[in-house]
Amino acid sequence: MVVNWQEVSGNWALIPSRPKGIIHFLGGAFVAGAPQITYRWLLEQLAQQGYAVLATPFINTLDHAAIAKEVLWTFEDGLEDLYAPLKLRRGLPIYGLGHSMGCKVHLLIGSLFAVERAGNILVSFNNYAVRQSIPLMEQFTQLVNVEFTPSPLEMERLIQSRYTIRRNLLVQFTRDTIDQTPGLSQILEGRFPGMTTVQKLAGDHMTPMNQDVSWSVGQVFTPLDAIAQWIRQEVCRDLYALNQEILRWLNPLGTSIK
Repeated sequence: MVVNWQEVSGNWALIPSRPKGIIHFLGGAFVAGAPQITYRWLLEQLAQQGYAVLATPFINTLDHAAIAKEVLWTFEDGLEDLYAPLKLRRGLPIYGLGHSMGCKVHLLIGSLFAVERAGNILVSFNNYAVRQSIPLMEQFTQLVNVEFTPSPLEMERLIQSRYTIRRNLLVQFTRDTIDQTPGLSQILEGRFPGMTTVQKLAGDHMTPMNQDVSWSVGQVFTPLDAIAQWIRQEVCRDLYALNQEILRWLNPLGTSIK
């Protein structure tokens, strides 16, 4: 199944012929502006398995609540533009999928706005303060009181008291040094006991952005071909595992994952 990217009301969309669900994707802080490029392989794989993907670009600012509001408006505008010509049918389950800061934005959407979601997939969540998140900001914040809105503590309290998405998949990578999934897992388990799945996979913080680059072998298989194939396998293994885990959670009764 070949699914091509299209721009829809500020979103980048992949619409398969008969979608069985809708995935709203949000990327990490410094790569969220072009998700159709930075997360291309992962999102195209989900579309090939029958999920419509709407990836909403955003530019990072200190006001994450304002980002969540704008992102939600853009996504809902895109949905309406796809419902009207019947490219999407109403009533399909909607899942949030976020990487890094995209997780925080989805958590804010689920805490601040009345949205209906079949679940959220939160990959490599982190909720650090400004001085830990932005290079060179630690020295600056010693002179000026600068912080994200909401702050890390306010964010935790919001999730504990107002987050409404009951079913969640949290993905943590073994070599991710800035991941804060365990803390989020405790909060969600306390709010919705038994509804949170946590998976720890091989990989690092950049794994969701990896790309499967094919290597064409000539008539004679050379040592360079062997090295290239080995590198490809090593780089892609973690990405494949992430893709399979997401698909398994989306469709736990499925008989096979290609």
